[in-house]
Amino acid sequence: MMGVSMSACAGVFGIGGKSWKEEVLLHDGSKIVVERSVERGGRHEIGQEPPIKEQSLSFIMPDANKTVTWTSDYSDDVGHSNFDLLALHVLNGMPYIVTFPNGHLAYTKWGSPNPPYVFFKYDGKIWQRISLEELPAEFKTINVALDVRGREVEELDSLGFVSAEKVRELNAHTTIPEFKTIVRTPLDAWAARPEHRGPKAPHPIASPTSSNSELIRTEDGWPSPDMVELKRNYWGRSPTTGDGAQLILSRVNNPKEIKGVYHRISF
Repeated sequence: MMGVSMSACAGVFGIGGKSWKEEVLLHDGSKIVVERSVERGGRHEIGQEPPIKEQSLSFIMPDANKTVTWTSDYSDDVGHSNFDLLALHVLNGMPYIVTFPNGHLAYTKWGSPNPPYVFFKYDGKIWQRISLEELPAEFKTINVALDVRGREVEELDSLGFVSAEKVRELNAHTTIPEFKTIVRTPLDAWAARPEHRGPKAPHPIASPTSSNSELIRTEDGWPSPDMVELKRNYWGRSPTTGDGAQLILSRVNNPKEIKGVYHRISF
């Protein structure tokens, strides 16, 4: 058996961990059963649930009697795991992983990619980071259960086995394009913003109580939906770590669409 980790030290699965088997639909219509696990821990504010400290995925390579493991370990520099898992694909016996950086610090650490993915290929010994251009064009789908936090991961753990059809059902409410399919062109929402230095911002920020805003209750008060970060709320729950750093601030046209628990908003 061969285990592969994103870092030299694989974390120890500890208290609060959840695990389940999941059926993954591959690009050619075949399916592979993987074992997934998550463990919570790391830096967080009092009253907030801990972020994901580590998550892993293990599977037996098709047509080979070898188990491969991908692990996103705890990292001190970001205070939790580096990545959220989006997809597993296999081509010509070679597995590929599609991930999304877990929070602002991880996104910056991994080069602020646009579209916002970090890709890995298993070369038979280790997982190597690859570019978007190196990801086979056949791979188009987001094919694993996305929400592995809160009540959702409790459901996955209680099910024990999650079919590909159930995965599709669980992900159906996702509306943000880069989490519905693998996007291969830069997105305006993730474009680098110019850095402004000076006493006055170039564009005034509307008051949170302006006529086109509505206050939304969060753990930390009543921020305007204009200031709620959408890009990390793609499953209705913000997995940011309480350090106040937000990746993208976007307008919310329909506040009723916002659900779940939100962390501290930076104004």
